[in-house]
Amino acid sequence: MRSKRVWIALLVVIAVIVCGSVVYVEQYYRADAAAEEALVSDGNVSVERTGYGWYFDGPGEESALVFYPGGKVEETAYAPLLHELAAEGLDACLVKVPFRLAFLGIGKADEAMKAHEYAHWYVGGHSLGGVAAAFYAAEHGGALDGIVLLGAYSTKKLSDDLSALSIRGSEDRVLDLKAYQENLGNDPADTDEVVIKGGNHAQFGSYGVQKGDGTAQISPAEQWGETTRAIISWVKNAK
Repeated sequence: MRSKRVWIALLVVIAVIVCGSVVYVEQYYRADAAAEEALVSDGNVSVERTGYGWYFDGPGEESALVFYPGGKVEETAYAPLLHELAAEGLDACLVKVPFRLAFLGIGKADEAMKAHEYAHWYVGGHSLGGVAAAFYAAEHGGALDGIVLLGAYSTKKLSDDLSALSIRGSEDRVLDLKAYQENLGNDPADTDEVVIKGGNHAQFGSYGVQKGDGTAQISPAEQWGETTRAIISWVKNAK
C-alpha cells in the first residue's frame, strides 16, 4: 500500500511538472500586425517560408544574415527588421527554434547555410537569440564573416577573425548592462558598438511592450530604420 502511495505521489509530481512546462512555453510574446504585414512579398523582397523558418530575399546576392529570435518571442516578430535589411541588400534567414528558445536550436544556422549560397555569411540575434548566435559563432567562426548582437552579448570568446556589431537601445532596461560590460572581453578585436538614442529592448522586434523594459522615445519604425542603416554600413565595411 505504501509503495502504491509513493507511485501515485510521483505521478502527481510529474503531472505538475509537465503541466507547468506547457504553461511556461505557451506564455510568449506574439508577433503583431506590423510583423504579419512584413511577411508578405513585395516588389523588392520575396518572403518565403522554409524548413528552417523564413527567407527574406532582396536584391543583394553576396551576403546573408542568419537571425535567431529572442527568448519566448515568436520568430515572425522580427519580420519588419529583416524585410528592411533584405531590401537594402542583406538577405536574411529567420530561424524558427523549438519552444521559441534559441538555445534549443543553435544548429539551425547550419540548415539555412546549406539551403542558400552566399559569399559572405553573418549570424545574429536579439537578446537570448544573440547569445545563442554567439555560441554558434564561437564554434563555426571559420564559416562566418561576422556577428550582429541586438540587445545582447557573447558569453563565449569569439575569434578575432570575426567582425562584430553590437547594437542596443539607450532605454533598454531588459539588457543586463553589468553582464554586458563584464563580457566585452569575449568580443572580437574588430567590434563596433552602436547605441540607438531613444530605442529600447523590445522594438528590435514587433511584439509590443516587454515586461521590465524602458519606454522608447522613438517609434518601432525609427528603431528598425536606425538598426538597418547601422548593420548595412557595418557589413559594407566588414567585407
